[in-house]
Amino acid sequence: MQMIKVNDIHKSFHKLEVLKGISLEVQKGEVVAIIGPSGSGKSTFLRCLNRLETIDRGTIEIEGEVLAAPGPDGKICYAPEEQARRICRKMGMVFQQFNLFPHLTVLENVIEAPLVVKGVKREDIVPEAEELLRKVGLLDKRDSYPSRLSGGQKQRVAIARALAMKPDIMLFDEPTSALDPELTGEVLRAMRQLAEEHMTMLVVTHEMAFAREVASRVVFMDKGEIIEAGTPAEIFSRPAHPRTQAFLNNML
Repeated sequence: MQMIKVNDIHKSFHKLEVLKGISLEVQKGEVVAIIGPSGSGKSTFLRCLNRLETIDRGTIEIEGEVLAAPGPDGKICYAPEEQARRICRKMGMVFQQFNLFPHLTVLENVIEAPLVVKGVKREDIVPEAEELLRKVGLLDKRDSYPSRLSGGQKQRVAIARALAMKPDIMLFDEPTSALDPELTGEVLRAMRQLAEEHMTMLVVTHEMAFAREVASRVVFMDKGEIIEAGTPAEIFSRPAHPRTQAFLNNML
């Protein structure tokens, strides 16, 4: 089943063209790692998928539903608001910064969106939230406030919070970039577990070992374009494009 299909995505900020015709398809259960130098448009691409940024050209389909496409006049039209929100709820997103509510406990952070956005009853969501916290190894922190957590713990809470909305797709925008190196491993372990459970994942990352070991496909972006894509073995052992080769020589 095709989960994400984007075709010829363009996005500019003022006169700076950040995305220059991105096309990509992601199948159910795939883990697609997006690598590339800073400023190559990777994070902007993720943000366009769930409408945190609007595109200038191209089409976006999520699970066969059109989120954005050109209208009769050639200008981009988004799905009606209620439909667009429903489509975007199929995707959970984990950001570089954790964005937890400081005045809410860990458990309250996880259950807030299902309560407010989906109208789920508290007695129904609390057991599910506790199971998610157990999955990311933080059930013992359920009543703690974010200020008492390490960066790695905060990011694992953010993963549990995204999963509480029961998304079909998880988007990760450099989830370990704000962490000290010794805390990176615990977040990557939680992500690796999701991959083993066949969660569809699109991961922007600088963690080359994760991309090599966990991803089913690796996409290399540079200067707003997809330069090449392939299996981890193809990209890391036999990169075809000189720009990919140069990037990996600096990273590995």
